[in-house]
Amino acid sequence: LHKANSPWISLEPWPSHIRLVELGEESLILAGFDVNLWPLTGEGLSLSISERCQVAEEWVTKGRNKLDQIVIHVGALSLKESQELAQHAAKIGADGIAVIAPFFLKPWNKDNLINFLKEVAAAAPALPFYYYHIPALTGVKIRAEELLDGIQDKIPTFQGLKFSDTDLLDFGQCVDQNHQRQFAFLFGVDEQLLSALVMGATGAVGSTYNYLGRKTNQMLEAFERKDFSSALNHQFCIQRFINFVVKLGFGVSQTKAIMTLVSGIPMGPPRLPLQKASREFTDNAKAKLKSLDVLSFTDLKDGNLEAC
Repeated sequence: LHKANSPWISLEPWPSHIRLVELGEESLILAGFDVNLWPLTGEGLSLSISERCQVAEEWVTKGRNKLDQIVIHVGALSLKESQELAQHAAKIGADGIAVIAPFFLKPWNKDNLINFLKEVAAAAPALPFYYYHIPALTGVKIRAEELLDGIQDKIPTFQGLKFSDTDLLDFGQCVDQNHQRQFAFLFGVDEQLLSALVMGATGAVGSTYNYLGRKTNQMLEAFERKDFSSALNHQFCIQRFINFVVKLGFGVSQTKAIMTLVSGIPMGPPRLPLQKASREFTDNAKAKLKSLDVLSFTDLKDGNLEAC
């Protein structure tokens, strides 16, 4: 699933952004075209509530009849804000909502977290509900395996989780203990996707699939035909790029610069306190992408890199 950046210069790039997704047949994984507006890559938690609603409306309006599924992240530090965003997502016709744990005044046990999630889900009772597990950023260390135990009794609309952690024991137990339920187990650590597939992941959500989707699809195809040697080689190729940019300093700012580079659509600078990516980073990333021949798109476009 494609994790979308938010271009801050204006709303004019949205039709092009969605057209890129629509045409980017090899850049998205799973059947169909799904877009997920998550808090990290899309900088959702750096936006005001009105801005988040505006972004969601643009994606749903422009993506209608072009994208199979649009899931809106509605997590916030305030329960009331999360409920407001959930109601808005239902009103505009989103296909689902997702929520991270509140991370300032944190829930310290499973029951507290489920009570919070339950109230958000209840604000949009007709929409499928997903939990976004990303403990490294939220600081909420409640194991996903523990959270899933009996969760549908409390949240009937619960459909699965995005698991953005490297703890494959926890992830594996989520799959093993819930294999009779039709939950979506979406993995969020792009460089370890093959390991998660072995553990039973049903899909993935990630930012690198915007430009490494072709290589990821090759890995998925090899995995499906049980050519594990080829699948591993494709995963290693993906890791070479990610390892390279991590050493340079890789985050949301750098992701936006790469997306401007590969799409030609100016993504704009990140919101403070983040700083825009350096030209040195962009040049190095561009050279590495070319050397690995992993791009989903056939050429690189400088776009408006000065604004990123």
